[in-house]
Amino acid sequence: MSTVFNAAIASEGLPSVPLTVEGSSVLHQMLRVRWPQWKAAPAAQRAAALEAASRVLGEMESSENGASGLFSLIGHKGDLMLVHFRRSFDELNDAELQLARTALFDYLEPATSYLSVVELGLYESTGKVYRDLVEQGIQPYTAEWKEKIEETLARQRAAMSPRLYPRMPEGKFCCFYPMNRHRGELKNWYQLPISERARQMHEHGIIGRRYAGEVRQIISGSMGFDDWEWGVDLFADDPLVFKKLIYEMRFDEVSAVYAEFGSFYVGRRWKAADLAQLLAV
Repeated sequence: MSTVFNAAIASEGLPSVPLTVEGSSVLHQMLRVRWPQWKAAPAAQRAAALEAASRVLGEMESSENGASGLFSLIGHKGDLMLVHFRRSFDELNDAELQLARTALFDYLEPATSYLSVVELGLYESTGKVYRDLVEQGIQPYTAEWKEKIEETLARQRAAMSPRLYPRMPEGKFCCFYPMNRHRGELKNWYQLPISERARQMHEHGIIGRRYAGEVRQIISGSMGFDDWEWGVDLFADDPLVFKKLIYEMRFDEVSAVYAEFGSFYVGRRWKAADLAQLLAV
């Protein structure tokens, strides 16, 4: 191996961006019910709107190309949260439009929304992949480098397909929140060497794995899609686990030093078939 490549390895002169693999497109819709108008509508009109919306949502709950979940939000940030997993942004947009065309949506208004894609970061393997390629004499960002990287990503996508394209997790409650890695005057996550970021993310992941069986976590990337960098969904039967998991993670280095959090949304799951009960007046 040449002196140039030896120096690159020794000085961390490798690409700083970790490899990622992406899967399902994800849309969160937080909605408010226009309760005065809804209550004032004739009973027959409400019943027809609920029947049509329940049918559409019911089909979405069991879609083979993804799924949707309905949650009743707790607190002032909205009344309903719809979580959609689909194979593409096209399918997300189709789902959004299909719901918007139902009569029920005449009585709903958006509180906010969030767009992202399921993302698995390959921090633990990225450094090894980069070093192996450099040791083979392949320079970063060349055509050969890109080809080898794509081969690696293709293998990872195949191996991780169930996690990249998850079914809507079970769990009575869902907690969603967006987050960033901090960039400030003294601390900047994106200026750390990739090996240091990998170490911190490994420690962060250890905490999450301690809650396996109690909570299902889905991370989605949103850079270029929405106002934050990642979205996090937690699904569990006992909402107290959300507090315990997030609180414990606040003490690890990557969260304590670099994490910034947006608004938290916690909702209770409802089946589409029970929509009339949820919106009963």
